[in-house]
Amino acid sequence: MLQLHHQPPTLTSEQALSLASDLYGIQPAAARLLPGEYDQNFALTTEGGREAFVLKVAHAGEQEDILDLQNRALTYLAEHTPELRVQRIQPTLQGKPMASITGADGETHLVRMLSYLPGKVLAQTRPHTPELLHALGNALGTLDRVLQGFSHPAARRDLKWDLLRAGWIRDYLQYISQPERRALVERFLTAFEHETLPALSTLRTSIIHNDANDYNVLVAREAEGKAAISLLDFGDTLQTATICELAIACAYAMLGKPDPVSAAAQVVAGYHAALPLAEAELEVLFPLICARLCVSVTNSAYRQSLRPDDAYVTISEQPAWALLEKLAAVPPSFAHFSFRHACGLPPSPTSQAVVEWLRSHPDQIGRIVGQDLKTAKTLVFDLSIGSTEVGNQADLSDTEGFTFKLFRQMRAANAVVGVGRYNEARPIYTTDMFQVESNDGPEWRTVHIALDFFQEAGSPIYAPLDGVVHSFQNNTAPLDYGPTIILQHTVADGSLTFYTLYGHLSEDSLDGLVVGKPIERGTQIAKIGNYPINGNWPPHLHFQIITDLLGRVGEFPGVARPSQRDIWLSISPDPNVIAGLPDAIFPALPMSAEEILERRAAQIGPSLSISYRKPLHIVRGSMQYLYASDGRKYLDAVNNVPHVGHSHPRVVRAAQAQMEVLNTNTRYLHEHLVRYAERLCATLPEPLRVCYFVCSGSEANELALRLARTHTRQKGTLALAAAYHGNTSSLVEVSHYKFGGPGGSGAPPHVHVVPMPDVYRGAYNQDDPASGKKYAQHVAEAAKQVQAEGRGVGAFICESLPGCGGQIVLPEGYLQAVYRYVRAAGGVCIADEVQTGFGRVGSHFWGFETQGVVPDIVTMGKPIGNGHPLGAVVTTPEIAASFNNGMEYFNTFGGNPVSCAIGMAVLDVIEEERLQAQALEVGTHLLAGLRGLMAKHPVVGDVRGLGLFIGIELVRDRATLVPAPKEASYVANRMRECGILLSTDGPFHNVLKIKPPLVFNKDNADFLVATLDQILAEDEARA
Repeated sequence: MLQLHHQPPTLTSEQALSLASDLYGIQPAAARLLPGEYDQNFALTTEGGREAFVLKVAHAGEQEDILDLQNRALTYLAEHTPELRVQRIQPTLQGKPMASITGADGETHLVRMLSYLPGKVLAQTRPHTPELLHALGNALGTLDRVLQGFSHPAARRDLKWDLLRAGWIRDYLQYISQPERRALVERFLTAFEHETLPALSTLRTSIIHNDANDYNVLVAREAEGKAAISLLDFGDTLQTATICELAIACAYAMLGKPDPVSAAAQVVAGYHAALPLAEAELEVLFPLICARLCVSVTNSAYRQSLRPDDAYVTISEQPAWALLEKLAAVPPSFAHFSFRHACGLPPSPTSQAVVEWLRSHPDQIGRIVGQDLKTAKTLVFDLSIGSTEVGNQADLSDTEGFTFKLFRQMRAANAVVGVGRYNEARPIYTTDMFQVESNDGPEWRTVHIALDFFQEAGSPIYAPLDGVVHSFQNNTAPLDYGPTIILQHTVADGSLTFYTLYGHLSEDSLDGLVVGKPIERGTQIAKIGNYPINGNWPPHLHFQIITDLLGRVGEFPGVARPSQRDIWLSISPDPNVIAGLPDAIFPALPMSAEEILERRAAQIGPSLSISYRKPLHIVRGSMQYLYASDGRKYLDAVNNVPHVGHSHPRVVRAAQAQMEVLNTNTRYLHEHLVRYAERLCATLPEPLRVCYFVCSGSEANELALRLARTHTRQKGTLALAAAYHGNTSSLVEVSHYKFGGPGGSGAPPHVHVVPMPDVYRGAYNQDDPASGKKYAQHVAEAAKQVQAEGRGVGAFICESLPGCGGQIVLPEGYLQAVYRYVRAAGGVCIADEVQTGFGRVGSHFWGFETQGVVPDIVTMGKPIGNGHPLGAVVTTPEIAASFNNGMEYFNTFGGNPVSCAIGMAVLDVIEEERLQAQALEVGTHLLAGLRGLMAKHPVVGDVRGLGLFIGIELVRDRATLVPAPKEASYVANRMRECGILLSTDGPFHNVLKIKPPLVFNKDNADFLVATLDQILAEDEARA
């Protein structure tokens, strides 16, 4: 029997300090006890506070030759790969690698001292990015490659952690108290003993570390942000099957992961890059991972019976149980295919052979539907994420309407068969039914891995190949195929087996079927079903090739996760190798993100920026969501342009209806212009009653400056520091955010910058009840300076809640005082509502109303048209009269019938869906959740906002307010990886801005707060 129990030494920290001095001549300032199962380890700290050494005191039963094995392995690694981060042996005062002492227990203990490696253990490192896991695998592969040249007589030893001897746990299963868990381990163990253990004897062996658990792996960050991996504790080093090293590392890297197989695949890829794996090793890797977990939980159960108060012996027990239970649902062959893919091999080993056989035997392939697909008139549908054919997301849930649309297209094209493409990501699958959790938030199974053939319900379906009935059943959610048949085909003298699947059938298609029933090519096997019986889809046949059923019977996934696309395309290769549709009927594939980036760089001005480190290829929007080309669904928390929701059906219909009738300029009479102007003015206080329509917020602000300067006959402009008002030359001149930033040339003489009224980091803070008046005094002084220079004040322009300034909420009384000063100096007051109007602040329809003022000019853009290029300026009759000085103002597209129809639809939706009230309710809820994060995360310096206009300022020190732009950028990019779109702003680029469509709801808010909470706890987000 293997030895399972050792009592650790019982030295105190003071005794450890004495040993360091007596044996090694080192005078450490402190000794900190480190966790260990049956040795004692102390981290020794120097006077300067740096942890420099680790003193290791072995248990009494430890053999000297085992410690010599560890010492020589470390020395060998240091000599052959000095770049590998492993501990170095520190000799004693006598130059020996170890010493012996007699403990208080009267036993002899061997003592060693090793160098201390800085870093954080993998178990406490967040997040476990693909790059980090790849680096872990690469470090282990490098270590094992080097150790192939190392030998030691003590390496061949009996050890409970040797996976070749994992069978020892069978005698200890009774220590697992829960019967269902005991049965789970027994199931894994039996499979391991019968299927895996015999294969291990044929694999290469070497000396390995053998314990890369998440507390024995240290992670440090290099200057470039890359992970540097260190390996601790060579106490379990031995000679065994080399692949066991990778299995152990994968087992611990999988802990806590929603998708453990994908996490392990990253480790596998890194390992393979350093030490190439044989296919036979990949075949046993997943069972070895499961075996290691079984050994771990069994050992924990036994050790707990001996030392119930020792937390270390059960430190990974619960995560290991959770992982085992998750892995029990993973088909071993799928894990095997994933690991093959990580190594650059075809995921399904038989896929290519199946395709080659089908291509070389066209004479053995018959029809699938009633027509010859090689010659029949077909119509290939575009059902992709960015398709303009499938309509709005809401339309896809209407099976009857969707069916009518598809079959109407077929009739218009005189097509007898409609074709749905293979390897196409589809918006119809971006529903809860197809959602799964990935290691970076939610993901959807969107990629179609079959061909669809659309025909009327009841149309016949034929077997294209000889075969037998493998299985059949009526599949409901989550696969939702309806009645389904799977045929098995064995060819190539019995050496090759594959399957074909037929889904969305009629119920009577299953009548008379028997598993094993022979089916000849050309036999009618089924009929196309109708909704809702067929899974509630438009009538069609889902036809799929399967090279490995992954242990499934009667059902099989027909759509795949984009992150696993290549694996599933190998398991289910293109069915057109059977169907024989001409390549010419398929339209060209859309550009990839990489191709778009390349062509964009060649054709588009380089100053046009792109969001996020990894740019998003967005092709569809619906309400508060955006969809990438692969169907990944993102919660949009930053795009305030689609004010009432991306592609809101009401707004889309208004645009379509008017576009079909007329779109022209305003030199002709059209009632939309006056109706829309009346409705817009009705939302504003008197005397704001005269409208000018333009095409953007920049045009609106440009016109506002012209109105002000014409009315006052003065050009002097007062503007806030860090403000932004548009992209025209005149607006860049009054936008400190631009002229004071990179590429800017400073303020022109007619522009005077006043301080941003920022009560968080400005001169007057939020605890000062007079802060608004004090900030306003700077405007009064600027106006006096303008006048002292012999010029007049033409305008004061200010966003009602400054965005680029850092999502600022103006202090109480600020605009009231400012407007008095400006008007007293002869100027007019412009309220820039391009970002904040139309109910976003919740409590009021316009942001300026929160300050209790009435501006002279109001500018609008962005949300006014819900994404349509529309803007407006509303002013007083007096200013409008001044502007009517004989020079015509004309805007070709401003106020056209289509724009006005869209603008009225936006107002309708805001009113009818009570979006202003929703902004207040959801914004209040979201702000409370975000403010709750401040107590947990010191990097969050301030949370501010009104309604759904919110800023989160990140700082490295709450006392000094040192900005944290690097951390803010990291958080925004990680939120994007987790499926939430945020951005950064502010003069220091350290403010996370939240300005979602107003359909954003409380569930969205809770998801945002929970995800942000998780990311703020990650290493690179903490200042």
